[in-house]
Amino acid sequence: MLQALIFDVDGTLADTERVHLEAFNHAFTEEGMDWHWDEARYRDLLEISGGKERMLHFWNERYPELRELDHGAVRTRIERLHEIKTAYYESAVLEGRVSLRPGVLALIEEALGAGLQLAIATTTSPVNIAALLRAAMGPDWRTHFAAVGDASSAPVKKPNPQVYLQVLRELDMPAGRCLAFEDSRNGLLAARAAGLQTVITPTAFSGHHVFDGALRVLPDLDGVTVADLRAWHAGQAVAA
Repeated sequence: MLQALIFDVDGTLADTERVHLEAFNHAFTEEGMDWHWDEARYRDLLEISGGKERMLHFWNERYPELRELDHGAVRTRIERLHEIKTAYYESAVLEGRVSLRPGVLALIEEALGAGLQLAIATTTSPVNIAALLRAAMGPDWRTHFAAVGDASSAPVKKPNPQVYLQVLRELDMPAGRCLAFEDSRNGLLAARAAGLQTVITPTAFSGHHVFDGALRVLPDLDGVTVADLRAWHAGQAVAA
C-alpha cells in the first residue's frame, strides 16, 4: 500500500535550472572570471549532481595541469562562487521568478488530505529548498514534510542512493510503500537503487535522458491524482 511520496526538488518540484544557470553566470562575473555557461554546456554539466561538483569538474577541464597543491585554493574559490550563486538564486525565488511545476501543489495538498506522508530527497542545499518552498507553500512549509534529505545531510550525490536511504530511515518506512518523483536519469538511478518505484517528469534540460525502469514518464503532474498514484504503485491500470 502506498504511504509516502518522496520528491526531488530542482527540476521536479520546480523547473529551476534556467535560474540556476543564470545564477552561476552571475557568480562568475562577480568574481571577475571569464567563464560563461550556455544552455547546451549546462545541460551537459547537469550530468554531474551538485553545483560545487559541477564547478570543480569544469575547473579541472579548463585547467588539467592543476596540481594537488592547488586544490585547497580552488575549493575555497568554488565555495565563494557557490555562496554568490546561492544568494542570487534565493533572491530570484523571492522575486517570484521560480514557481512550482504544473500539478505539484495540487498533488501535495491532495496527498496530505489523504493521509500520505511527504518527504524530500535532493542534492541541493537547504537554503535553496527553503527559498523555493517558503515562497510556494508559506513559512510553515517544513511542517508538511515528515523527512527532508539534502546536500547537508547526504553529501554523496545522486546517482548514489544515499539521500533516499536516509529519507527512508527517517520515515521509518520500507521503499515498497513509497513513490519517488524525479526529473533526471541520475535521480532515477538513485531512487531505483534505494528500491523505489519512480515517476519521472523531465524538463527541457533532462528530456534527452534515458529513463529505463521508471514507473511512469509524464510531461508534468498536472491532473495526476492520488488515486492514479495508488493504482500505478499497485501495478494496476487506471480505468478510462
